[in-house]
Amino acid sequence: MFQSKKDTVYVVLAGIFITNAIVAELIGGKLIHVGSSVMSIGILPWPIVFVTTDLINEYFGEKGVRKLSLITASLIAYTFVILYLAMKIPAVNGENLISDNQFNGVFGQSMWIIVGSIIAFLVSQLIDVTIFHFVKNRTGNKMIWLRSTGSTVISQLFDSFIVLGIAFWMTGKMDTPTFIVSAFTGYSVKLLIAVCMTPLIYLGHYLIEKYIHGK
Repeated sequence: MFQSKKDTVYVVLAGIFITNAIVAELIGGKLIHVGSSVMSIGILPWPIVFVTTDLINEYFGEKGVRKLSLITASLIAYTFVILYLAMKIPAVNGENLISDNQFNGVFGQSMWIIVGSIIAFLVSQLIDVTIFHFVKNRTGNKMIWLRSTGSTVISQLFDSFIVLGIAFWMTGKMDTPTFIVSAFTGYSVKLLIAVCMTPLIYLGHYLIEKYIHGK
């Protein structure tokens, strides 16, 4: 079993982190309207990843985040391999059964999302953890909201453009104007949700402190 309560916290946070990251990849091929713009619905789980990243940053530092980021990227790559194999195995033909075209139409696009996301994920996580600790080193344990929101503001700008650029623009599914508008739309939505979820950082911080130290 786990050697300490802190080990348990890390495993729980890692589970939430990895689950939301992989779910985002699988549903990312679906585009939805946000006003007159379009956005990948895969953006929706990412604010949970932001919150979890910041909590891991708080309690386990840069090494904890970097280690989990590499594990998650590896698991996303594993998902890519499994999807690829699943797409190559012929489906059973029959009425009311999922055909190869239907399956590939959903998960084929997700594979490009996964390629873009692995690159964007590693880049954005590197930026996020660097900015987070830059701010923390100057503010100490105060102003949790500043290091949390500040790191998200910058890291997710890169993430939004890299993912859409690889998955939709480079594959010809979006022209350049649509790509730019969609990237900014997705970024704005992620940022808005992340800001609204800032209280969850404080709640998570409180619950973890209470669990580990009984405070």
